[in-house]
Amino acid sequence: MAHPVIGTWDVSLKTPIGTLRATYVFHDTGGVPAGTASTAAETVALAAVTCAGPRVTWRQSVTRPMRLHLDFDVVVDGDTLAGHSRAGRLPRTVVTGTRRPPAPTTRPAG
Repeated sequence: MAHPVIGTWDVSLKTPIGTLRATYVFHDTGGVPAGTASTAAETVALAAVTCAGPRVTWRQSVTRPMRLHLDFDVVVDGDTLAGHSRAGRLPRTVVTGTRRPPAPTTRPAG
């Protein structure tokens, strides 16, 4: 069964310093979910991506706007996700996202 999070997501993180936007790409690597997170400043690999039904958790480290180790816990509902992230003792950050539609496939002429 495919993991519910597979795809490309436009994600917003509502932080005390403002809303940060990132693009998350989740893919399947031999039955194991994996992915990356990209902002204008950097792209980082996701670690320990785990899917348990609609619930998805992962860890990631970022260096901008500051060096943080983040833990995410979200629930996927169709083409939306919602949950939170936490960086150590900092307050929880609200996370929401929308899955991008798949790119159209083109068929060769002939």
